[in-house]
Amino acid sequence: MTSNLSAIQHLTTALLKKAKAGDISSSEIEDLRSVLRFHEYRYYILNDPLIVDVDYDLLYKSLEKLEKENPDLIVPDSPTQRVGKGLTKEFPTVQHLVPMLSLDNSYNSEDLIDFDRRVRETTKLQEVEYCVEPKFDGASISLLYENDRLVRGATRGDGVRGDDITPNIKQIRTIPLYARFSEYGLQTVEIRGEVMINKNNFKKFNEQLAEQGIPPLANPRNAAAGTLRIKDPLEVSRRKLEAFTYHISYWLASKDANEPQTHAQSLQMLWDLGFRSPNKEKKVFKGIQAVIDYCIQFEAGRDDLPYEIDGMVIKVNDFGLQDRLGMTSHHPRWAIAYKFKARQGTSKLQRIEFQVGRTGNITPVAKIEPVHIGGVMVGSVSLFNEDVIKEKDLRIGDTVLVERAGDVIPYIVKSLHELRNGSEKPIKFPKNCPACGDELYRAEEEAAWRCTNINCSAQVLERLMHFASKDAMDIRGLGDANIKKFYDLGWLRSIPDIYRLDYDKIGTLEGFGKKSITNLQTAIEASKKQPLHRLIFALGIRFVGETMAKTLAHAVHHILDLKNFDEEKLQKLEDVGPKVASSIVQSFSNDDNIIIIKELGNLGVNLQNDHKEHHTGGNLEGLNFLFTGTMAKLKRSEAEELVESNGGKIVSGVSSKLNYLVVGEDAGSKLEKAKKIASIKIISEDDFLKMINQ
Repeated sequence: MTSNLSAIQHLTTALLKKAKAGDISSSEIEDLRSVLRFHEYRYYILNDPLIVDVDYDLLYKSLEKLEKENPDLIVPDSPTQRVGKGLTKEFPTVQHLVPMLSLDNSYNSEDLIDFDRRVRETTKLQEVEYCVEPKFDGASISLLYENDRLVRGATRGDGVRGDDITPNIKQIRTIPLYARFSEYGLQTVEIRGEVMINKNNFKKFNEQLAEQGIPPLANPRNAAAGTLRIKDPLEVSRRKLEAFTYHISYWLASKDANEPQTHAQSLQMLWDLGFRSPNKEKKVFKGIQAVIDYCIQFEAGRDDLPYEIDGMVIKVNDFGLQDRLGMTSHHPRWAIAYKFKARQGTSKLQRIEFQVGRTGNITPVAKIEPVHIGGVMVGSVSLFNEDVIKEKDLRIGDTVLVERAGDVIPYIVKSLHELRNGSEKPIKFPKNCPACGDELYRAEEEAAWRCTNINCSAQVLERLMHFASKDAMDIRGLGDANIKKFYDLGWLRSIPDIYRLDYDKIGTLEGFGKKSITNLQTAIEASKKQPLHRLIFALGIRFVGETMAKTLAHAVHHILDLKNFDEEKLQKLEDVGPKVASSIVQSFSNDDNIIIIKELGNLGVNLQNDHKEHHTGGNLEGLNFLFTGTMAKLKRSEAEELVESNGGKIVSGVSSKLNYLVVGEDAGSKLEKAKKIASIKIISEDDFLKMINQ
C-alpha cells in the first residue's frame, strides 16, 4: 500500500480536481476506491493523514454517488461498505457490543435540508424533532458498564473491534468508575464518548514541554489520541484528559426499567449519573430550519468554548424513529454531522526567518504561501526550535500541512514528503544571532539556541514589549508599535527608561495628541502601583509565568529578598522544580538585573509585597481555596483577591490541603478529583459569596 506514495498522491490530486468539478466517471471508480483505501490506512493505522478531512469527504461522496448511479459496480470491500480500520498490536482487542459507525457529513444548509427530506420521506412525517449537539474533536471511545461498574474502555478501532485501554480510561476523572444505571433498571450499558484535552490544559502542557526542551504537541485532538495509547497510566493521568459521553449504543434492561425514549432523555440520564454529556449544549428543535440556525450560531462562538469542536451532530430525537430509519454499513440514517469550516490547509514553505525572543531564544518562523484556515489568513508559522525542523524533516519548497485550532497558534503538522520534486532545500540554522551577530549557545539539556548578549537589540525590544503587556505591568498606550518607535528614536534603551519618557518630546510626534499623551502618562504612573507578582512576571525571568510569579511574590516582603534564596530553598516553594530554581538564582545573581530593579524602585515602582494572603481576622482565615469552572458573578482574579483579603489562601491544585473547591459552570477534572477526598467541601459561587458576607 505504501510502495508508491508519489503515484497515489498524484492520483489523489487528479481525482480531487475532477471531484470538485463533478467530473469523475464510472470508469475511474476503482481508482477512487484505491485512493480512499490508501487514505483510510494513513488516517486510521498510521495516524498520519496526507489530505484534509474535507477533501477525503469529497472523494467519499463522489464514490457514493457513482455507486448509487451504478449499483452493479458495488463490491463488498468498497470503502462505502465498511468502516475504517484502526487496530494496533500494542493493546489487546475487544469487540464492541454494537459497531461504532461513522457519521455522514454535511457542509452547508442544503445538505441538512436534503437530510431532513430523506428522513421525512421514510417516516411519513411532515415535521421531525431533532436533537442537536456539538461534534467533539477528540478521540472516540467505547465504555462498557455491568451492574453499575465500569468494566471496559476501548478505542473505536475498526468500528467492530477496538483496543482495550481500560487502565488508561480509568485515569480520566470525568469518567465515573461507578454509575447507578440500576436505578433506571439498566444492567449492561455500552456508551460512546470522545476523549479530549481542553484548550487551557493543552496550552499548559505544551508550555511544560517547551520548558523541558521537548517539541510541543500539534493539537488537542492528536494529543488526546496519542495519550490514550501511552503504556504508562500515570503519564496518562498527568495529561489531564477529559471525556464527553454522547450516545448510549446498547442497554440490557429489566422488565420494569425506566428506559429513555429519546436521545435528549439519554443525555439527561448520563448527566444525572455523573457523566459529562453535552446535556447543557444540546437543543431540541422541530423542523430543520431551527437546526440550521443553531448550527450557524454555534459555529460563530466555537472559539469561546474551553474545548475543540469541529461541527454539530444532528440526530432524530425519538428512538422509535431511529429504529425505523435504520443504518447503512457506514453510517446511521438518523444522524448527520454538520462540519464547520476547515481548520487545516496545505501550503508551500517559502523561507525561514529566525527571530530573537526576550530571553535570547532563537525561534525559527516559517513563511508560507498565505492560506485561508478557520476564517484566518495564515502566512507565518512558528517552528519552535531546530529539533522540530529536523524531526519533521522540513525543507524550503516543501508542501506542508498546516493546522489552526481555536486560539491555538498555527502549526505545521508535517511536510508532505511524497510531493517533493528535488528542488527543495535543507534549512540551515544560524550559528550567530541574526540581530547582534554574537555566537549562539545551546545548553546540553535544552532544545533552544540562545543569544547570551543581554544588550542584543532584539532582546531589549522584546523585554520592553513584555514588560508593558496586559498580563505584566499593563501599560495601555505603550503598545508594541510605540515601543519600537521610541526605541528607534533612542528614547527607550532599558526597562527603567519607560518611567523617564519625555512627554513634551512625545507631543512633537505625529499621531500623539494631548489626550493620548495624558492617557499614556496616567497608565505609566498607574503601573508603578502594580502588585509585586506582576513586576516579577514583567521582568521576564526564564520559566517564570504568572502563577510562578505569584508564588515568588508571596514568599518575600521585598523583591530583592529573592537574592537570598538558593536553589534548595526555592524548591521548597510550591511547584518550583530544579530548572525553574536555577533560572531564578541566575537572574538574581546577575548584577545588571539588580541594577535595573533598584532603578525601578528609585523611579517609584512598587518592589514590595503587601502580603494579602496573611490578612487575619477575616471570615476565611486559615482556609485554603481553589476555583474551577466559569464563575457567573466574579472574575477568577476578583474571587481570589476576596479569599486573600479575608484571610484565606489560594492553592494551585486539589490535595488534602484544600478546604473548599468553589465550582462554576463547566467544572472539569478538579471537581472529580475533589469528590474523592472526603475532607474537601465542594461549594457553589453563591455559597462562597455567603461565606464572604457572613
